[in-house]
Amino acid sequence: MQKSKKHVLIENLGPLAVALLIPFVFNALNFPFGFAISVTIMLFIIAASGMDILFGYSGQMSMGHAGFYAIGAYGSALITIHLGVPVLASILIAPILAAVVGAILAYPAAKLRFHFLALATIAFGQIVFQLVLQSPGGITGDAVGLRVPRLELFGIRLDLMGNQIATFFFLLLAVVLMLIVKSNIVNSRVGRALLAIRENAHAADGMGVNVRKYKIIAFAVSAFFVALSGSLFAHIVGWVSPDGFNETQSVLFVTILLLGGTASKWGPVVGAIVITILQEQLRQWANISVFIYGVILLLVIWLMPGGIVGTVKDLVARLRKSKDLHEKGGK
Repeated sequence: MQKSKKHVLIENLGPLAVALLIPFVFNALNFPFGFAISVTIMLFIIAASGMDILFGYSGQMSMGHAGFYAIGAYGSALITIHLGVPVLASILIAPILAAVVGAILAYPAAKLRFHFLALATIAFGQIVFQLVLQSPGGITGDAVGLRVPRLELFGIRLDLMGNQIATFFFLLLAVVLMLIVKSNIVNSRVGRALLAIRENAHAADGMGVNVRKYKIIAFAVSAFFVALSGSLFAHIVGWVSPDGFNETQSVLFVTILLLGGTASKWGPVVGAIVITILQEQLRQWANISVFIYGVILLLVIWLMPGGIVGTVKDLVARLRKSKDLHEKGGK
């Protein structure tokens, strides 16, 4: 039992300790661009973790979560600009609004499955994209985009042009908190109900699980996570435009999740790191990014159905099994 606790402690605190050293390594190497990459990775971790609750744990596929990403970004910006709400408060309010929208969308969509649900979410994503592209009265800045107020805490400006180390630690704190929230959800009664629905919705319904209710919860929670990522993105970058919230972004979220591994604590983390670095390397081919992500998805489904994390776990399990058989044979 003690060994298990020690293993869990190392598994959780080890990556955190490494993450805490990253900004100081960037400073020592005089690599400011590393902070921009790190910010993108952490934002994607939050968004992909929300997608994991929806797809990995409840089995619902969405190809339109860029819509919630946009609601978080534009919602937070507009709440601050037009209502005078402090930036930090608007960063929390916008995801709550996105969760409400997600619940409303999920109510009729809860009965849809497979490609029907995917089509419905694609339609939602396109509706939101068109609204920010051609908004009433040009409130979103339309195609030009919108300048967003910066986030400041205790007089410290948190963005890529301000205090980069403080910005890094602020986002790292947000990532840790959201991963804890996700862990608590998936290990709770809600998480067990979602897993039952994923495995067999009819059987779950027969056991007394309110399938529609828990599907709506999964949709609302995932919308909150993705919108929070969008809100943080808007205020840290300081600018939003429709280009960052089209269908490519939805495909990117799904690619991150499937590549890293679904229904996993570390899947979204690994997927976000790999895809962000790959994205930077392939920036010159941005016009065919959807095609590239599609190829990655096909390769993952074919070669690594469990994603990177799932594949590593399977490999470790096989090695342990082989070692145990070898030891028994030796005896």
